[in-house]
Amino acid sequence: MNTAHHVKYLLLAAAISLTVAGCASPPSMPQGAADVRNKLTQLQADPQLNTRAPVALKAAEQAVINAEQPRKDQPEEQALGQHLVVMADRRVEIASALAQARFYEDQRKVLSEQRAGARLDSRTQEADQLQRQLDELNAKQTERGLVMTLGDVLFATGRSELRAGTANNLGKLAIFLKQNPERRVMIEGHTDSVGSEENNLSLSQRRATSVMSYLTIQGVTPSRLSASGKGESMPVAGNESASGRQMNRRVELIISEE
Repeated sequence: MNTAHHVKYLLLAAAISLTVAGCASPPSMPQGAADVRNKLTQLQADPQLNTRAPVALKAAEQAVINAEQPRKDQPEEQALGQHLVVMADRRVEIASALAQARFYEDQRKVLSEQRAGARLDSRTQEADQLQRQLDELNAKQTERGLVMTLGDVLFATGRSELRAGTANNLGKLAIFLKQNPERRVMIEGHTDSVGSEENNLSLSQRRATSVMSYLTIQGVTPSRLSASGKGESMPVAGNESASGRQMNRRVELIISEE
């Protein structure tokens, strides 16, 4: 082959090579990468999820960027591209699942706090109601517990039967006890020192029993009540004066704490 023909052959080969190269497909983004990007974009745009898993979301973003890199139309390159798309999709799924789990956990905490607040409000209301009821009963806090004192106006002199129309406070107590079934009441009868000690003890017992019977008739469970007579043994004032003796003639109701 002479020199001219050799040069012509080389030029023709170069032209063919350039033509083939020009006809080869340019690198392109792997199939499925756009879908993964769209999935990630939706997650990033969700205000309930986009701040709850920042580390996982950042890893998913980088994985999607890697998957979007154009790949040559060669088997190895295409296989690598598809592998990166699958990995990116998994990263997005992990970020989404983690964000949703934290969202639901936050919602659970909010609901739990709301329920706790509601229970606290309920207990506060119950406590306020209880205090109002105790105020109506004129019960006093003592070392023995809450004590409600009923004067001798409930009974005629020397008698143990409740006078008609004098049991208003006892009616309130019955309502209170039915609304607070965990409470118990010790009923104690007391007298002044007029008369014999034996008679006073018996009278105080009968009066305490009359009060207990009244509460039972009003619907209070008998097992929550006890009645005892103390006679003249526990005066709260001197028996030398009429006013002192009147203070000593009483029935005390000791309301147990919860």
